[in-house]
Amino acid sequence: MTTSTVARSKGEWLEAWDPENEQTWDKGLAWRTLWITTFSLTMCFVAWFLPSAIVPKLNPIGYSFTQSQLYWLASIPGLAAGLLRIVWMVLPPIMGTRKMVTLTSLLLIAPILGWGVRVQSPTAPYWELLTLAFLSGIGGGAFSGFMPSTSYFFPKRLQGTALGLQAGIGNFGVSLVQLLTPWLIGFGMVGFLGGSQLLTFPGKPAQEVWYQNAAFVWIPLLVIVAAVAWMFLKSVPVKANIKQQFDIFRNQDTWWMTVLYIMTFGTFSGLSAQFGLLMANLYGIGNKEIVSGSGATAKLLIEGYAPPDVVKYVFLGPLVGAGARVVFSPLTDRMGGAKWSLVSGVGVVASIIYTIPALSPDTSSAATLHSGFNQFLWGMLAIFFFSGIGNASTFKQMPMIFERRQAGGVIGWTAAIAAFGPFLFGVGLTIMSPTLFYIIGIVWAVMCIVITWVRYARPSAPKPS
Repeated sequence: MTTSTVARSKGEWLEAWDPENEQTWDKGLAWRTLWITTFSLTMCFVAWFLPSAIVPKLNPIGYSFTQSQLYWLASIPGLAAGLLRIVWMVLPPIMGTRKMVTLTSLLLIAPILGWGVRVQSPTAPYWELLTLAFLSGIGGGAFSGFMPSTSYFFPKRLQGTALGLQAGIGNFGVSLVQLLTPWLIGFGMVGFLGGSQLLTFPGKPAQEVWYQNAAFVWIPLLVIVAAVAWMFLKSVPVKANIKQQFDIFRNQDTWWMTVLYIMTFGTFSGLSAQFGLLMANLYGIGNKEIVSGSGATAKLLIEGYAPPDVVKYVFLGPLVGAGARVVFSPLTDRMGGAKWSLVSGVGVVASIIYTIPALSPDTSSAATLHSGFNQFLWGMLAIFFFSGIGNASTFKQMPMIFERRQAGGVIGWTAAIAAFGPFLFGVGLTIMSPTLFYIIGIVWAVMCIVITWVRYARPSAPKPS
């Protein structure tokens, strides 16, 4: 059956699109849409988390910001993403997939270009870097438009897999930017991209780096994906104005699923943004009991201890979380999402309990610091893993609980609120100790376990999903 008979369209907009009807559903169009939008979403996450790869190194390349200022810089993209997701969540029925994906991809060029320019010389005022951090949040905001838009193309029986693949592969953008940054900055590319900087690290000689590479390399890919989206994407006619879309707030399950997704994606995004800074401030250059001074005057205080190079570890957490989301998404289609949401909640609680002792480093010796760091690292990776499972399971639950248009709106709304994760984690770690902040996380996860069991997972649950 040809596309013309399956998915007739007048230009951009499809006609009579019903993915639940196997006789007329155009599988090829649906999967093509998934892969193009997933490519764009990966670039969105690269832009969103580019500051997380750059901020921990701003002082070593010449800036002199306080620990609090750095936490705020890493937090602002999360604040922006949460606010902008409320905008993007209403765009799919209004703009359609084609225009939304194309425009979003082009908008991301601005913050990436700005970061590439401003890391070349430590002269940018703090407010300008805050502005760039906010604009990076466009990449996070787009998630609430992309995911509902993709859900329109697939039948319910495949939405767990489709949304899990898109979100999971998109989430790999976090690890991609954090993993490639140390390699990209290690050599000059093309002369007109700018000169080098000196990266200073305690106990090591100054290193020549080209930090602008970490930003500029993504711009050609954004141009390519914008062009591909404009040429090959279509839009599903799910029409609803803004007022109509807000009817989701009269459904109590909108609020319960928001609470659950804060536990899962809020944790994933919050830790992804703050992982590097938290590691540096507990076991590295940010801990004044380990390193005195900064920049060229930094001095290691504990003999035999080598502070971890944050950029060599920071990508692991997002990689584990995104991988769990991809791997477990097909399982949620087979077994239902609620069961895996329970597994996620219990796993998050256990992982946080394991990690908490490592949030107060014992600086009495190099051995105790190494032991504490290993516990911190494995505990954090476990939190990422179980939050990734929950990211997959909640996105299976929502299409099962709500009808199609509302499911898209709820996906957008829950994603919007959970996107405040980097901001809330940054503020929390600024105003309270990491231990207290993680204890609050345990309380929240326990509440989510109870909600999941009572509302969705028990044998007589009102909304089995």
